Amino acid sequence: MIDLFAGAGGLFLGFHRAGGRSVGGIEFDPLAALTYATNFHGESPADEFAVHAKARDITAQENEPAAVMAQWGHSEAGTEVDVIVGGPPCPAFARVGRAKLREINQHPEAFRQDPRAKLYLPYLRYVETLAPVALVMENVPDILNYGGHNLAEEICDTLEEFGYRTAYTLLNAANYGVPQMRERFFLMAIHERVGIHPTFPLGTHKVDFPPGYEGSRQVALKHIVPAAPFQSVRSRFVETPRLVQRPRMAVTVEDALRDLPPITAHLEGTDKRGARRFNLGVPYRDGVKPSVYARELRAWPGFASSGQLRDHVTRSLSNRDYRLFRLMKAGDDYPRAYELAERLFHEELARLAGREGKPPREGTNAWEAIRAEYVPPYDHTKFPNKWRKMEPDAPARTLMAHLGKDTYSHIHYDSAQARVISVREAARLQSFPDGFIFKGTMNPAFRQIGNSVPPLLSFALGKHLFGLLGAGNEAELPLTKPGTVHQLSLGDYL
Repeated sequence: MIDLFAGAGGLFLGFHRAGGRSVGGIEFDPLAALTYATNFHGESPADEFAVHAKARDITAQENEPAAVMAQWGHSEAGTEVDVIVGGPPCPAFARVGRAKLREINQHPEAFRQDPRAKLYLPYLRYVETLAPVALVMENVPDILNYGGHNLAEEICDTLEEFGYRTAYTLLNAANYGVPQMRERFFLMAIHERVGIHPTFPLGTHKVDFPPGYEGSRQVALKHIVPAAPFQSVRSRFVETPRLVQRPRMAVTVEDALRDLPPITAHLEGTDKRGARRFNLGVPYRDGVKPSVYARELRAWPGFASSGQLRDHVTRSLSNRDYRLFRLMKAGDDYPRAYELAERLFHEELARLAGREGKPPREGTNAWEAIRAEYVPPYDHTKFPNKWRKMEPDAPARTLMAHLGKDTYSHIHYDSAQARVISVREAARLQSFPDGFIFKGTMNPAFRQIGNSVPPLLSFALGKHLFGLLGAGNEAELPLTKPGTVHQLSLGDYL
């Protein structure tokens, strides 16, 4: 397998557990590339490791498929890759990303000019050159409604010209045992010579989604053309798979986090500001039985925990924020936090009036200083989910890429800790195993996690795809245990 736009390797990690082996990954961000190489090529000789850890711009001439394969030690570029996975960067597709681009460029359709909107083209070039047996592409749901255009159908047109049978759908990670409600687009293609059509795995967990998720889904699906008899235009979209006959209950935030040790240094005055590095290991929470989910992440094949967590670090914030985190109830968002802040501010003014005879006059420097101690400066009428205190008995809301700058969207449910989530807690919510290593300091690690595909979701996809390929090949693939290496190429089918 090769991994395009690999990031930290969340998408490949699930396929790795299902039996895939990494030929290499292409990633533009240097720290993410180092994370990928550390976890999947960490035992390579130093010179080979350096090649895998190198950050690469997939659009650059020197990173054409044959050239990269040769650097990875595979001169016959078309015979060494069975499966390609990857998710082209999505800022131009996502509605939040489009709004930011319009703001930056002051143009209503700036997202159409963003070169990142065309990064699926080098993905297709790799497919055309390497001719894998199958591929999986991931993106945000809004790739289906990109300025009123369903880009997925265009990609499928090209893949079918290359000889692939294609299908795409929307999957939510929470339906596959991830403690996070994360909806994403997935496209699967299998070469027609294999003789089977791509399908997607059944969901394993029942989840009660908030109303907003269905609304967002319908916006994304607005330009899906339903299949119908005698219809000249056909869609490769397939409905989201149903659940297994006896689905399990959703994995909750508390299931994911309860065995991790509390963090309270910020409340005790012993927290030091500055870059958070991963050089101090801490043990698991004493006396707390880990959930089934937590035990799975502790014992993930090839990435089992050492018993020490070196990235259980969190952002240092203001006493004003900690005060509000403690008072917020589970499920509260920023408008509610703002109400609490205003109440505390006016209570403080009343206290000063009683002690000093009168409070500072509104608009004075003294009044402004007191207000700043209690009320955050963000507009409470915009982006209500900028702050959100997680509910312990439900999956978390979507972890975003901007975790690297701001983790207020995921405030810990435990009021006694009054803080935002740590790096390891973000990794747990994304279903990264505890033995997976993130390179860099706190902010880059948060970004790598927020940009990733949840590995448990990709594990479900990997098991399903490898099962399909085994069923489509007379010499059935050995799918008996994690880590199995499959010697399979398109030549087997030709």
